[in-house]
Formats: sequence, C-alpha cells, structure tokens
Amino acid sequence: MSESVNLPALGESVTEGTVTRWLKNVGDRVEVDEPLLEVSTDKVDTEIPSPIAGVIEEILVAEDETVEVGTPLVRIGDGAGGGDAPATPAAAPAEPGSVPEPVAAPEPAAAPEPAAAPEPVAAPEPVAAPEPAAAPAPEPVAAPEPVAAPEPVAAPEPVAPEPAAPAAANAATYITPLVRKLAAEQGVDLGSVAGTGVGGRIRKQDVLAVGTATSSAPAAAASRVELETSPLRGTTVAMSRLRKVIAERAVISMQSTAQLTTVVEVDVTRVAALRTAVKADFEKATGTKLSFLPFFAKAATEALRAFPIINSTVDADSIVYPETENLSIAVDTERGLLTPVIRNAGDLSIAGLAREIADLATRTRDNKLKPDELAGGTFTLTNTGSRGALFDTPVVFLPQVAILGTGIVSKKPSVIQVDGSDVIAVRSMVYFALSYDHRIVDGADAARFLSAVKTRLEEADFDGDLGI
Repeated sequence: MSESVNLPALGESVTEGTVTRWLKNVGDRVEVDEPLLEVSTDKVDTEIPSPIAGVIEEILVAEDETVEVGTPLVRIGDGAGGGDAPATPAAAPAEPGSVPEPVAAPEPAAAPEPAAAPEPVAAPEPVAAPEPAAAPAPEPVAAPEPVAAPEPVAAPEPVAPEPAAPAAANAATYITPLVRKLAAEQGVDLGSVAGTGVGGRIRKQDVLAVGTATSSAPAAAASRVELETSPLRGTTVAMSRLRKVIAERAVISMQSTAQLTTVVEVDVTRVAALRTAVKADFEKATGTKLSFLPFFAKAATEALRAFPIINSTVDADSIVYPETENLSIAVDTERGLLTPVIRNAGDLSIAGLAREIADLATRTRDNKLKPDELAGGTFTLTNTGSRGALFDTPVVFLPQVAILGTGIVSKKPSVIQVDGSDVIAVRSMVYFALSYDHRIVDGADAARFLSAVKTRLEEADFDGDLGI
C-alpha cells in the first residue's frame, strides 16, 4: 500500500515549482516532517517535508522539472509493500551509497574461513541489506560494520570506507563560495568541519562554530589571509530559477522606470554612543545584538509617514499610498539576494525591528522562509555597508518606487561646530543612497526624505524608542 506526496501550495501567488534536488532516493526510509526534496519557486527556495513515514517506492518528478501545485512528486509505501518495490530499484540506492557492496564482499570471505564459526550469524545480514530504510539513516554505523566483521581481512578493507564517502559527498562535496570565503577569513580548515546541512553539507554556521572555538589563539597570527581560488573558475553553470527571476525582474524594472539616486552623508556619532551605552542591556533584554540597522530602519519608517510618496506603489496610471510601512530587508544568501518583509514596520520599536530583522535574516539564509513573507513590501532597505561598501546605487524593483542603501559606518575627520567655531573632530559617518523612480518621485521629494532621516539620526533621540 502506498501514498502519493503532492507539491503543496507554497504561497498565495505561487502556482508552480521546480524540483532542484532530491534529498532521498528510491528505497530510502523517511519519517514524518523529514525533508524529501528541495523546490524552487519564483519567490523562494524551500525544502518539502514528508507528510507521512515510510519507504520511497517511486520518484515521479525529475530534478530541474517544473510542475504545478498539486502534482504528485513521489510515492511512499508502508515498508511492507515497499519490500518488493525496492527490490528492483535496490540497485539505485546501492550505487550512490555503495554501502551494500562492501557488506556483500566480506560475506564470501567469511564462508571459506572455517574459523569463522560464529560468522553464520552474518548470514542473516542479507536480510538487513534489502532494508534500504535502515541503511541510509544510520550511515555512520553502517560504515564501521564491514570493518568490524571481517577483521582478519582488514588489509583489503580500505575499499569499504572509500565507497561510503560518496554517500555523504552527494550533498557535501559542493561548498559554496560564501562558505569558502568565510572559512578563509576565519582560518578554518574545511576538511575538519562537520556539516550540519542537508546530507552533511557545510553551512556558514558550521564554519562560524569552528572559528569561534579556535579564535582564542589567533591574536598572534596576524598574517595576510590568502584568497582561495573559487572552484567555479573556468566553469559554466546553469542559472538557478531564483537567479533567473531576479535577472528578469531587474531588467523589467530598469526598462520600465526612470531610476535616479540621491546620496547624503550622515553623522551617526551620537547613535554610536547610544548603541555602545545600551547594547549589553539590550541584548540581555531581547536576546538580539544591537546593530546600527534598526536605528536606520526606525528613522526611515518615520520619514515614510511624513513623505508617503517614497512609500507609494504604481498601479497603471494611479499612485497608491499604502496605509502601512511594510519594510523589505535585503538579505544576502548563498542562493541570491532575497527581500523578506517586516509588516507594519512603522509601528515597531528599535527592539521590535531588531528582532524582526534578525529573525527574517536567519530564516532566509536557512531556507526556512515562507513564500508569502517575501511579498507585500512597500519600501526596501539594503545594508551594503555590512560587506564594507561605502555606498552604492541600488536598483528599485517594481511595484515599489524607492530603495534606501546604507553604507559602512566608519570613523573619519569631519568639520563640526563647537562653541560657534569650526573644529575638526573624529566622527562616525555613513552614506545613505536613495534610488527612486523619477516618474513618480522628484529629486526634491528624495532630498526631503533623506534630510528627515539624516536629522533624526544626528539628533539620536531614541531613548524612548528602544523598547527595552
């Protein structure tokens, strides 16, 4: 008896998805809520969990195939009927994992060995071998077993560990450039990192965990970090579905709008002092580290209420002024740039914004975002300064009419007024770049909005807005 698992609805406006990777093979056993496959839509990449437990009898949709919501993806049996079905595809699980091969090889060796009287117990092992359900799950246990049983034949046994490696390597061999770069920065040897991602894939968090553990000693080792050559150099790869969508939307936005960028420089010295004074109490109260971004978001959403043209959207020949400020936050991920939305951001305190930003960023990078959380934004905030950029000219994506890019906060000499006199002092400065659709937003509108944000941040009167 088997049951089909269909492509579920992944959001209100999502009608189809592309299977990007199967995480299980025919003959594998899955539990309820265990990830079956990865699916890409025009909004987000996500894992599809199994709604039932059982043995995979048949995969109905191939990788890179696009199907509509409700299409059957895979048939899962209860294990009883699955005993016969996997018998035919048994070759499939055996090929990628190659775990049954080493078990079959020592068996003949055990037969001619007279001393191996207890080895007849190994005869039932074929009963365990056909159970693909048990084999893949405890793979670490399956690898030692062949070594333990034929101990006398330990010399040829190195063949057994080698086939076992590809099982994890299926998902773990490819390490993204982002993870490689982070490992180089942290001085972490990727060969020593145990991946916690799907199929043992090494994630950013794994590298950070190892880097934190080993960061107590590197104070003395201040040598130059060599840039690692990317494995993508000299290769050609197909665009992911997400990259195609981003490219298509960017081109449409640039061709359909008249985009212009206005830049101001903001003195955030007082904000930096306030942040330093309260960050310990803030983290204790909220569990979230306090960065500059929540202050920038607070100042921006307040200015949007005063200058709603910056928060407007275009509908044919009409300008729509939303009654809320739904703030899209640009998040850099291994798969591309995504913009999850903080709804009603104008009603939140600094603490509320900090929690929302941290939560959305984490879930976006971990591929745990719901598709609807990427829709409905009215204005976008992108913090390119987090990667060291002074400022950039961000692209406005329709139907929004504006996006604010925040650069790196850096200390620099600046002329300030002290007792009526000009004095050069070291100040914390940052560039804000507002890109906007010049069909709807005039340069004066942009300047007024940026001036309001600048004034709010330079006054730094946020004590009553911290929310702690």
